[in-house]
Amino acid sequence: MLTYTIRRLIFAVPTLLIIAAIIFFLLELAPGDPMANVPLTVPSEVKEQMRQALGLGEPAPIRFVLWLRQFFWIEPLNVVDALVGTSFAEGELRIISWQNRSPVFITIAERIPQTLWVVGTSYLVAIAIAIPIGIYSAYRQYSMFDQAGTFVTMIGFSVPPFFSGVLVILIFAVQLRWFPSIYDTTLVVNSWDAFVMQLKQMFLPVMVLALQITSQLSRFQRASVLDNLGQDYVRTARAVGLPEKRVILVHVLRNSLLPVVTVIALYVPAIFSGAIITEQIFKVNGIGQLLITALQANDLPMVQTLTFIFAVLIVVFNLLADLAYGILDPRIRYD
Repeated sequence: MLTYTIRRLIFAVPTLLIIAAIIFFLLELAPGDPMANVPLTVPSEVKEQMRQALGLGEPAPIRFVLWLRQFFWIEPLNVVDALVGTSFAEGELRIISWQNRSPVFITIAERIPQTLWVVGTSYLVAIAIAIPIGIYSAYRQYSMFDQAGTFVTMIGFSVPPFFSGVLVILIFAVQLRWFPSIYDTTLVVNSWDAFVMQLKQMFLPVMVLALQITSQLSRFQRASVLDNLGQDYVRTARAVGLPEKRVILVHVLRNSLLPVVTVIALYVPAIFSGAIITEQIFKVNGIGQLLITALQANDLPMVQTLTFIFAVLIVVFNLLADLAYGILDPRIRYD
């Protein structure tokens, strides 16, 4: 397993380099100039100094190398320095946002906690709901529970977040007034009342995201369990007198989780990108909303960095899914 992990990590390096080059140079072709919003009264010499300060004085290939260097080395150190309260080294290169003239990674680090609160909670809720529903639907195939679950999951899978988000706001925030429609990112959880308020404002965006994830995962889980219920080892386990609960929860569940693990791992980057719309609807000040504002402001360094972070997540969770195979199925060996 260790040899396989090292080999995959080595292969991931050229993959990420190619992805980084594609992202950087494609966005470099996009029209726009960071000096476009500068007042016309600013002298041209000052504008040129501002361009140099933003790192635009070098050719694109050199800026690409500097961007990679800052992404993997200098910028993470800047984040650590900012978190512990130390100052940056003088003359240190940083990826600067064209929009707010601040280090990109510092801005992203400030936004990530809000996204993790919503996205992480919705993903855990979706997994906790989807797996039991998928197992029971498969075990009680064509029952009323299975048919109702199929109907609900098809609706949840088909309805986009921008529609379901507005719908739950109209029902639970406008009509019933149970939950707030706008996420307060300034809320500090330092008391029980603040914690309850945090749960209330998280409920609607978490419900929207969890509905779509649950719909997909439960269908995968159901199909995988149905495939395993017809296998010879299940008939053998029942023939030797093993309890039905042990057959389902030990033998069938472990084997049926193999394809679902792939979906769970690969959907982590997708849910971060899917949260972009949800964060816009509920005004969550996370990285999804940050990406939208960066696109609207033509902030290429911010867009390049966020897009590459999503690509890194995809590569990392692909590797984690493959490693999870070897843990769940003893027959799989990579070394």
